Amino acid sequence: MKIQTQRFIDRWVGQLLCGAVSGWVRFTGLFGAPARMPAAPKNILVILLSEMGSIVLAGPMFAALRRQYPGAAIHILQLKKNQEVSKLLSLTAVEHMHTLDDSSGGALIRDILAVSLKMRRLGLDAVIDCELFSRVSALLSFSTGAPVRVGFTPHTQEGLYRGSFINHSIPYNPYQHISKQFLSLVDALQSPEGMPRNRAGAIREIPAEPELSVHFAREELAAYRRKVEADHPVTQTRALVLVYAGGGILPERAWPASHYARVVQGLCAAGYAVGLIGLKDDAILARDLQAQVGHEACLNLTGYTKSIRELLMLMHASALLITNDGGPSHFATVTPIQTMVFFGPETGKLYGPLGKRTIILESGIACSPCLTAYNHRLTFCDGDNQCLKRIAPDPVLAQALAFLQGTPAPSTA
Repeated sequence: MKIQTQRFIDRWVGQLLCGAVSGWVRFTGLFGAPARMPAAPKNILVILLSEMGSIVLAGPMFAALRRQYPGAAIHILQLKKNQEVSKLLSLTAVEHMHTLDDSSGGALIRDILAVSLKMRRLGLDAVIDCELFSRVSALLSFSTGAPVRVGFTPHTQEGLYRGSFINHSIPYNPYQHISKQFLSLVDALQSPEGMPRNRAGAIREIPAEPELSVHFAREELAAYRRKVEADHPVTQTRALVLVYAGGGILPERAWPASHYARVVQGLCAAGYAVGLIGLKDDAILARDLQAQVGHEACLNLTGYTKSIRELLMLMHASALLITNDGGPSHFATVTPIQTMVFFGPETGKLYGPLGKRTIILESGIACSPCLTAYNHRLTFCDGDNQCLKRIAPDPVLAQALAFLQGTPAPSTA
């Protein structure tokens, strides 16, 4: 299903359903006791439907849940296309991972009904809705039958209406990193019902690391590096730099292709190999960049990795990643690779990758960032993303070379 169709349904149908459910909860709540989190819950569901990068940013939240409720089974509900990341990061047991297929409206409705019935039979103690203003996730939190429903609320902020049935809510704060806000959702599980903010929560800092890891055997990494060198012999004598120039579902997040071409030319001239990564849909952009660069050390690796696991192994075999804001920048945080990531329509202050091996590149012009939960992440710049165009390529190249020149080339053994 197209994302614009999803937004249309979420806006108009979602508001009506949220209003109806809120009225029902308000009426029935007059006769029921307040929902309280049990001391030893058995089942907690986390709804996380966002992009794959958000799964990595939620890593500290999952770690906090496991520490605070060691006896609880942590269930995850996410889109089917994002489940590979959760499995790779071992966020929970595979049998506790549940998915929604959003490829069509019929498939989505079918899965919503099936998951709701399954969760009701399971008997959830609590549900955590990690979506900022999605009505479908809010409605899902109610349909699961969980008595404790945690999520974000606009409180007195005008904007996206999600009803009033999230009974352990915290306000979305556009000034705090999203990982810190995810952690506050864990605190809200124990807050009194109806409290508009988590006043009793712990003081949370932005996590220093994602608290996630992917384990590779040394032999597996060595074998994959040999495969890369056999498939692309130029990497036998040149350290490999990865470049993700695509914008994914939000093309306005992409640094200009001409800027990337200038940086790649400089890296190749300095003795490095550059691999242009991405999905098969990014192949045309990669071929255009290769033509602009005109150097044999510029490699088209779009579609080369067949899974997220292979992409992480490729990052292990590389010295540096230069990327637009998106999934690769977050996946890189669970590998040793250094990352340089461009932000403009969104900001690294809220969505920057965790860890100490990331350099955030932002211009800081007055209209940046422009994509928020309040505008459905629809920009007003009509593709003229000056926030990224004004980040000149030569300083980026100089910064990349300064890092690389102090890093030994990957072993060719």
